[in-house]
Amino acid sequence: MAAFNIQEALIWKEKIEMVIDQQQGAAQSDGNRAISSSQQKASLENGRKSSSSDHESQYSNEEEEEEEENQRSLLRRTTIGNGPPESLYDWTRENDFGISNQASPDQVFSRGHWRLVRCQNSLRIFEELQDVDYLARSCSRAMKAVGVVEASCEAIFQLVMSMDTTRFEWDCSFQYGSLVEEVDGHTAILYHRLQLDWFPMVVWPRDLCYVRYWRRNDDGSYVVLFQSREHPNCGPQPGFVRAHIESGGFNISPLKSRNGRIRTQVQHLMQIDLKGWGVGYVPSFQQHCLLHMLNSVAGLREWFSQSDESQVLPRIPVMVNMTPSASSKKGRKAQENTTQTSLPMDPSRHSTILEEESDEDDEFLIPESEQEPSTREDAEDAKQPGRDEEDSDHIDLSGFSGNLRRDDRDNSRDCWRISDGNNFRVRSKNFVYDKSKVPAGKPLMELVAVDWFKDTKRMDHVARRKGCAVQVAAEKGLFTLAINLQVPGTTNYSMVFYFVTKKLVPNSLLQRFVDGDDEFRNSRFKLIPSVPKGSWIVRQSVGSTPCLLGKAVDITYIRGVNYLEIDVDIGSSTVANGVLGLVCGVITTLVVDMAFLVQGNTYEELPERLIGAVRMSHIELSSAVVPVLED
Repeated sequence: MAAFNIQEALIWKEKIEMVIDQQQGAAQSDGNRAISSSQQKASLENGRKSSSSDHESQYSNEEEEEEEENQRSLLRRTTIGNGPPESLYDWTRENDFGISNQASPDQVFSRGHWRLVRCQNSLRIFEELQDVDYLARSCSRAMKAVGVVEASCEAIFQLVMSMDTTRFEWDCSFQYGSLVEEVDGHTAILYHRLQLDWFPMVVWPRDLCYVRYWRRNDDGSYVVLFQSREHPNCGPQPGFVRAHIESGGFNISPLKSRNGRIRTQVQHLMQIDLKGWGVGYVPSFQQHCLLHMLNSVAGLREWFSQSDESQVLPRIPVMVNMTPSASSKKGRKAQENTTQTSLPMDPSRHSTILEEESDEDDEFLIPESEQEPSTREDAEDAKQPGRDEEDSDHIDLSGFSGNLRRDDRDNSRDCWRISDGNNFRVRSKNFVYDKSKVPAGKPLMELVAVDWFKDTKRMDHVARRKGCAVQVAAEKGLFTLAINLQVPGTTNYSMVFYFVTKKLVPNSLLQRFVDGDDEFRNSRFKLIPSVPKGSWIVRQSVGSTPCLLGKAVDITYIRGVNYLEIDVDIGSSTVANGVLGLVCGVITTLVVDMAFLVQGNTYEELPERLIGAVRMSHIELSSAVVPVLED
């Protein structure tokens, strides 16, 4: 009986094992079919045929590529422009992973762990937790302030990007800021002076030169990144210690509204080395100054709670060069002199924002009889002696002549006269802050003659013509600026204006324009046109918007011993040619005003001054003469 039971048990055991083997085989077969199906699907999608082993390898590779692409997409979000510069650390990316991957070569500075160190002004102040061996001894750990501002992300972003007088109202660490170079629409090099309230009589002030990059993410948040960068136009300044930003910036993220109020979380991170011999010995200096800078988040909150966020914010002031002067004394005296005096300017191509947007500055002409009282007061201010410090003394006009006659009567025809400079509005001293304009006032140079030429070919370098105003001025020891407006056609015409002065003021904007290179001249030579009398279509076509001629048409500059000739080829622009064709057809019915000036971009170069202004009345094409030009 026992043997029977054992034998029966063995039989059942074999049956059970057989069933288990069958089920495992079926499961393995189903798994293979599933894998094969997936591989075939992937193969069909890619349009390739391969063996089952190839499919398996391909399926694995595609999964890895897809995962990597998703990860890159998560990091990239919506990056506009050329993306952030290389080596610019994006500390906001840690939020995409929770804890940063220290093994990744991109994550040089890990910001994965933070510790709340204090709460002040309704802000939470965090300090990075982990030990860092890569920092300079004098550089503190990164700290960030987190707060909530009742305003939209866009409004906060615009305010954070501004570096004008508005910043004084919310950033207590701001003293001065300007644009060094605009790399693209999302990247710029900035100069920034810090206002650090820590024993100012002992500790020298700090300044910064850094790259700033911004982007807008898919969720409507904004990221602004900072990192120090050297720039040839922004060297060390006398009386200032150049601090170094390891990483920093703003992360502006939308929150759910509460009680109908828009809410935005603002994170401000800074990791900065303030440099100087005392930083390593007085740790409280570093921390005090860093908290002083992070407190700007509270300033943002209060600014929006007490003002209307819809107001238009001014642009960033532009600097041409921050290269310091050759000689300067160290110490407090040098510091004060640096703060109060202007910085030397270098004719550089990096004067971007204000110069490129000149076409947006409407320089409306206001007849004196129609000026409002406040405008007339501005005009009187423009005539004050302080504005005439660069004006030339009285010039003997005898001996100057041109083939187009001068006539100061209102109804005269086929002639020219000097236009009142106060009819033109130019950039005021505070234009970089408030976009204000003032009447131009007295020009820097005197218009002494006008020539009206015609020939079968274009007339270049008319200053070489024997007996012209340029040569007469040279004999009198005067400097001449000759502006030759070249009008193309079957018959070529040239209208030449001769402006003279006794001397050029050294280091003035006009002197730097005359002796600068063509690139600088093209970026600054500006014309303000107007048609006081003429048909409506001509007045609308010409307009009264200032134009940087060097960016609109081809210009040739000829620098002589006592003169600079500017040959403006109007035919080089298709648009200008079209307008010119319209004007030439009715030129005898027109009164045209033109003012020439060198554009001022920085606070030190303002207010703008006219080179000169002229009014051309009912010019006749038949009155032009053929010049005799010396070979």
